[in-house]
Amino acid sequence: MATSDPSALRSQAELMPRYYAQRAQEYERVFDKPHRQPDIATLKTWLRQQFAGRSVLEVASGTGFWLPEATAEARAWQGSDLNPEVLAIARSKPLDVAKVQFREADAYALDFVAPGAASPYDAGFAGLWFSHVPRSRRAEWLSQFHAQLQRGAHVVLMDNAYVEGDSTPISRLDAEGNGYQLRSLSDGSRHEVMKNFPTEAEFRTLLAGRAHEIRWQPLRYFWTLSYTLD
Repeated sequence: MATSDPSALRSQAELMPRYYAQRAQEYERVFDKPHRQPDIATLKTWLRQQFAGRSVLEVASGTGFWLPEATAEARAWQGSDLNPEVLAIARSKPLDVAKVQFREADAYALDFVAPGAASPYDAGFAGLWFSHVPRSRRAEWLSQFHAQLQRGAHVVLMDNAYVEGDSTPISRLDAEGNGYQLRSLSDGSRHEVMKNFPTEAEFRTLLAGRAHEIRWQPLRYFWTLSYTLD
C-alpha cells in the first residue's frame, strides 16, 4: 500500500521508538556479522579522528555502539535519544563520564540550545539515524539540527549502505518514495520500519547553501558524510 498521508508518516515516527525500545537488548547483534568487521574497524578509527578536541552533540545515540571510539579524544560529548531503554545500554559502555553525558530528547524537537543563545557544540553527529528520516522531513530535520550547532561546526553523518543479498530487502515504497523493511525480533514479533538509502547527489542538493567541504565516503556496508556548516 502506498501513501503520502502526513498522518501515516507521523504514525511511523511514533512506532519507530517503540520498535527500538523492544530491540534494545538485541540491537548490537547486527554488528557481529564477520564480513562487516573491516568496515566497522575503519569507521571506529575514522570517528575517533573526526571528533578529536571537539564538543559534540549527538542525535539518536541508540545503544552507544560507536561511542567508546568516537568519544575517546573528544573534548565533551552530549548524547541523546528518545528511548531510555537504549540510553541505559549506552551509559553502560566504557566511557569517560567526566565528559560524556546523555539526555532523553526527541530528534525532531531538539532543545539543547535556546533560540538566539550561543551553542557550545562545534560538532554534530548522527549515526544510523538519517535513513529513518522521511524524505519529506530531511531538510527540516537538518535545519533544526544545524540550529543547535555553532557556525562553522563540523557535522558527521553515517549510515548503512544497501547491499543486495545482505541488507534486509525493501518490502514496499510509499508515494513519496520512502522505503520500508519488515523486521523480526527474537520474540517473534514483526515490525515494519522505514528505511531509506540516501545518495551523495541527494545530500549535495540538501546541503546546497548550508555547508561546504562536503565529503562523501562509500564503504562496502556503510557510508559516511562530513561537512562544515556555512
